Amino acid sequence: MLTRKQNELLLYISQQISKDGVSPSFDEMKDALGLKSKSGVHRLVTALEERGFIRRFPNRARALEIMRLPEADIYEDRSRSGRVALRGFRRRLDPNDTVQNELPLYGRIAAGTPIEALRDPDSSVAVPQAMLGSGRHYALEIAGDSMVNAGIMDGDTVIIQECDEVESGAIVVALVNSEEATLKIWRPVNGRVVLEAANDAHPPQDYEPEQVQVQGRLVGLLRAY
Repeated sequence: MLTRKQNELLLYISQQISKDGVSPSFDEMKDALGLKSKSGVHRLVTALEERGFIRRFPNRARALEIMRLPEADIYEDRSRSGRVALRGFRRRLDPNDTVQNELPLYGRIAAGTPIEALRDPDSSVAVPQAMLGSGRHYALEIAGDSMVNAGIMDGDTVIIQECDEVESGAIVVALVNSEEATLKIWRPVNGRVVLEAANDAHPPQDYEPEQVQVQGRLVGLLRAY
């Protein structure tokens, strides 16, 4: 999970590469983030590289490559008390980007319904190419408020990258007992799997590993205003 400044820098670099075809200079990054010196930019870039979000090419100016973007554009925000809150950040897409992908729309994700049962072969949604990574993807409509503190609201459309393994803290579509599909934060704890909501009104759900299967990870969100 990224800090707020790391997330801001990563999104800024991605936007500038999409716009200009080249990564911004360290001076431009410093000004964009309101930092006082380039040393702060160096620390942020190094942290993003160590976490696998960007790659630097040695001996080349303006040579940064985006490797991946954070799931659901979620970053860490540590308050003065030291507590960590999840804050949503809506990705700014280039309105001139006309490259679209049609993804299957699996309907509204709700407790008690397997993912495959949701699928309507005649339903799809157009998604900008910039939101997608490698592999297969699908879209889901969100029902309910269990992930509101992660910026995911009732009626939103989320983009899911198909996979069966994720790291702790990822937001996933999990299939419980082969019958209930749910969008939650994945937390392996002491040989068990805890599915956490991003809403204090919804308690964590604790399962044996064999009870839960990952159906994909959250990589993007669409919202109509």
